[in-house]
Amino acid sequence: MKETADQGIELDGVSIAPGVVETIISLAAAEVPGVSGVGTAGAISAIAAAFNAGKAIPTTGIKLAKGEDGKLSVEITIQAYYGYRLTEVAENVRLAIADAIKGQTGADVASVDVYVDGLSFEE
Repeated sequence: MKETADQGIELDGVSIAPGVVETIISLAAAEVPGVSGVGTAGAISAIAAAFNAGKAIPTTGIKLAKGEDGKLSVEITIQAYYGYRLTEVAENVRLAIADAIKGQTGADVASVDVYVDGLSFEE
């Protein structure tokens, strides 16, 4: 049974706040070519404002759970740019998130489910 990682993620005796892992996830996804934003369609302007203003990185649209085996499961909602192959964007997001989590926390990732909520047009 999976449990939501609300209280933190225990790794080698260190507790990492879920918000920290969600920020890692958000930044990794946002760097993938073809991703215009993380979260639901209405959140894109908020994300852009947060990056430009140097505020905290939004983590809406990200769900994090830890399985009995200790591995993390991630659900993320993204916006993609029109013209990109969505299956490739989603696969690249999966890989980027799994690599970022493993590289920065050492945690194993069981799954990354990517939901494309809308399309954006490049300016």
